[in-house]
Amino acid sequence: MNLGMLLEMAADGVADRVALGRSADAVTFAEFGLRARRVGALLAAAGGERVGLVDLNSPAVPIALFGAALAGKPFVPLNYRLADDQLLAIARRIAPATVVVGPGVAERLRGVDGLTLIERDEVLRFAADPTAALADGPGGEPDDIAVLLFTSGTTGEPKAAVLRHRNLASYILSTVEFAGAEESEAALISVPPYHIAAVSAALSNTYAGRRVLHLESFDPARWVALARAESVTHAMVVPTMLNRILDALENGAVDGLPALRSLSYGGGPMPSTVIERAMRLLPSVGFVNAYGLTETSSTVAVLGPDDHREAFASSDPAVRARLGSVGRPLPGLDVSVRDPLGEPLPAGERGEIWVRGEQVSGEYLAGTATDADGWFPTRDAGMLDDDGFLYVYGRLDDVIVRGGENLSPGEIEAALLSHPDVAEAAVFGVPDTDWGEKVVAAVVLAEGASVTDRADVERDLREHVRARLRSTCTPEHVQVRPQLPYTETGKLLRRVLRAEVAATLSPTVGV
Repeated sequence: MNLGMLLEMAADGVADRVALGRSADAVTFAEFGLRARRVGALLAAAGGERVGLVDLNSPAVPIALFGAALAGKPFVPLNYRLADDQLLAIARRIAPATVVVGPGVAERLRGVDGLTLIERDEVLRFAADPTAALADGPGGEPDDIAVLLFTSGTTGEPKAAVLRHRNLASYILSTVEFAGAEESEAALISVPPYHIAAVSAALSNTYAGRRVLHLESFDPARWVALARAESVTHAMVVPTMLNRILDALENGAVDGLPALRSLSYGGGPMPSTVIERAMRLLPSVGFVNAYGLTETSSTVAVLGPDDHREAFASSDPAVRARLGSVGRPLPGLDVSVRDPLGEPLPAGERGEIWVRGEQVSGEYLAGTATDADGWFPTRDAGMLDDDGFLYVYGRLDDVIVRGGENLSPGEIEAALLSHPDVAEAAVFGVPDTDWGEKVVAAVVLAEGASVTDRADVERDLREHVRARLRSTCTPEHVQVRPQLPYTETGKLLRRVLRAEVAATLSPTVGV
């Protein structure tokens, strides 16, 4: 099975359903299949071994994704938000390639040897031309590379994660019912094209037979307006997006999102206060927390709508705590929590999350990270409870080592977020001559916070943490900020924040 075959099944099986676009300019699945095949022929004849994309969200994204698959070339969406020197460095690494570019991008890439640039609008015009040639066959072999996604590169040169056709097809076949969507369903895609969530959304919605709408870049007011205007039933957001959508709904003083049935979220920790607020404002929506990684072809574990409702309604602290989990692993996947030596840990103990399954790649152009038995160490800290619910505590690299004791930033952040005056929180360690590292926190206060004097806030929050966790977890410094730095996909830029905050502390503290 490969990606071209997934599209072919949808184009034949739900041919007359709307696949892409608003009601006024809709494209059926049969036409979607033809447009992808036309672009596949274009890309097969064009120069290069890969198909890059540097653009915002648009119908060109799924057309280029499937077109690349039909052309037998890897699809490589790049982060358009990178600085010019970073973008150029990655562009040189994917050459020789044909790159689909959005408005203004060509100027940024000119001069890179081996790149053939095609404007997005040109690709869309070609795709709609009924006289254009069609690609033959379903495209690449199952073991061929389907997608290359570059990591953020915050700790070094970005790595190119390899996802083969068999990895992505396995994920879709095991999690999505073919043509299982109702004809009235519509999905809103607002995550950027270079994120694994965007790739999996294109594949899963196509296989399910669901119409897809694209929001070029996220804006909460525009997101709400489009969701209402097009009766969007399904959407995926990151935690920071959800909080801003809720603000837009409350500030609009109008009825919520009456058509919305399912809202999935992931990409970073979801504060319990945000998901509880969402469930109160949107009681008819089924919320889904999806945890996954690029190297696992997206989702590894899911906390489904019934899990959310059961936890939200429960007075049992253990059940209520499941709102902070990422749910149970998907069928067909093995998940294990292990110690630093790679030995499995019993339920209730924290360690590193390892995963194994057909959808798991664990592979980079530079080599593989899986062991001989196919297990991939995620570098995420986590814990499985007695009922099989998985809890994720952040990256192992972010663990604070204070006086030889390992402290979890996620645990301390959760304690801070349980304070009614805290809207966002980030915790990290900075070098300390006595303890090796000391705990430092940065917070954004909630609107209408009862305590706003910074000295009082720091004292109050330190006591709040001390009352809930052991004293070693108490931040030695709390900085109030107007906002925290995040990537567009909702990941906290912890190292950036750490450097910024450390620079404001005592000159004896290094970074």
